[in-house]
Amino acid sequence: MDVAGWVWGLTIVGLVGLLAFDFFFHVRKAHVPTLAEATAWSAGYIGVAVLFGVGVFVFGGADAGSQYVAGYVTEKALSVDNLFVFLLIMASFRVPPEVQQKVLLFGIAFSLIVRTGFILAGAALINTFAWVFYLFGMILLVTASSMLRPEGGEEARKADNAMIWLAKRVIRTSEHYDGDKLVTTLDGRRAMTPVLLVITAIAGTDVLFAFDSIPAIFGLTRDTYIVFTATAFALLGLRQLYFLIDGLLDRLVYLSYGLSVILWFIGVKLILHALHDNNVPFINNGKPVEVVEIGTGESLLTIVGVLVVTVAASLLSRRGRAQTAIANATRYATAYLDRDDTRSDAERERIFMMLINECDQLLALDAGDGQLVRDEPELIELLDRAAADHAGVGYTRSR
Repeated sequence: MDVAGWVWGLTIVGLVGLLAFDFFFHVRKAHVPTLAEATAWSAGYIGVAVLFGVGVFVFGGADAGSQYVAGYVTEKALSVDNLFVFLLIMASFRVPPEVQQKVLLFGIAFSLIVRTGFILAGAALINTFAWVFYLFGMILLVTASSMLRPEGGEEARKADNAMIWLAKRVIRTSEHYDGDKLVTTLDGRRAMTPVLLVITAIAGTDVLFAFDSIPAIFGLTRDTYIVFTATAFALLGLRQLYFLIDGLLDRLVYLSYGLSVILWFIGVKLILHALHDNNVPFINNGKPVEVVEIGTGESLLTIVGVLVVTVAASLLSRRGRAQTAIANATRYATAYLDRDDTRSDAERERIFMMLINECDQLLALDAGDGQLVRDEPELIELLDRAAADHAGVGYTRSR
């Protein structure tokens, strides 16, 4: 799709405008978004992405439009996987709920800038070296396999820790938050608050995920403009999506399997395309190989189909319900017992009531799913501590 320079310019200005609007009219004042608020903003960003897709269909044709939709859906699905790690980062830094919006917005804005560089570099490599498709395909196949290993996420967190260590060495930082401020005063000197470190962790994590998502979208389209816009719109709505599906993330127990299938599919698609356009000397004497190529329509149907089946299986599964209740109970108990943050007594009481609700969910589980609870001694001990702190009655004593 031929895109004029002025269209690129308008697109970039529009994306920057969306970020600025988001900051000044929503994030600038620190607060915890309600479910209705998160839903409205998520719907707004998805609506903008859909309208842009309609424009691609109208001005670029059906093929370009299908490539944009496939790219956007894939990037959005991979972004949901990022949210699991974002939750861990927020919990490990004990980020106050009202500060999380600003952290996510700045982290995503930084990662968008870095991803743009990756996209331009990837496009240049593809236009210069045909063998890059083999490389991208192998990266996706390896990534798809690693997603099925429980320790896969640990590597990303270790990388984040390295970035945070470097930030601490270079920048003077305080140990405590000062609202949502980036800068505070420490011993009479100005210092950066932990907010900067959390933004660094969020941005660093998203950059690491880019090594998977950028090859994936190039497997669906080689149009740099479509790659850029699909990636940008998927990232822009990530903050709202975080607050909208926070309670559902742990319910998506089969999401990693679905994403693994999608990455395997795109990886195979890339390798088939590389064979079709082959010029590598040691493969078929540098001549193209006659193979079946997978079209955009088939790719879109496969991606959407896998995601629908994965999400439906997760939401309907008893394991998903149990996993959600266990994860939420752990989160609320930890938050309630954490006295080093800025939560008021009223907020702690609200958290305890939410914990009680999750405990009721756990008690309602049947014998099969209840075994999951009994296999979590750390959770039971945590619930006992929270109950003893509040009323002196342990959760396990009631079972």
